[in-house]
Amino acid sequence: MAVNSATSFVLSSILALLIFSGMQMYKPLLIRSPITIIFGGYLGSLMFMFFVTAVGNLEATLFGKNFQLKLPEIVLSMAISLIAAGMVHRICFTTCLIFSLITIYYMNKLSQKAYAATAPAPAPVKSRRHK
Repeated sequence: MAVNSATSFVLSSILALLIFSGMQMYKPLLIRSPITIIFGGYLGSLMFMFFVTAVGNLEATLFGKNFQLKLPEIVLSMAISLIAAGMVHRICFTTCLIFSLITIYYMNKLSQKAYAATAPAPAPVKSRRHK
């Protein structure tokens, strides 16, 4: 069940804020072992995904449904999530970067599959040459 852009903006903003505050509250638990440090980077990439969704839905609400995210919005979202992950641990910064790049790749792939306009197949051209 899909929601409209304004509702999705609110939901993704709340989820990004909850992940950020959870990372800060449970910082001592996240830096306890190498696995939890990597999990902290994964949480940062989830925050990146929700933040990108929030920015995209805000722009869709303000500028219309056909407005698409551009590189500056992605870079801004990435920087915010990397700073938040870096506040937990330096390795969280690195793993957040790796997981976020993977996330944006699959988000783009899914978006292309869902919203790409399909062009009709060109008709075959008959040749007038005789063999």
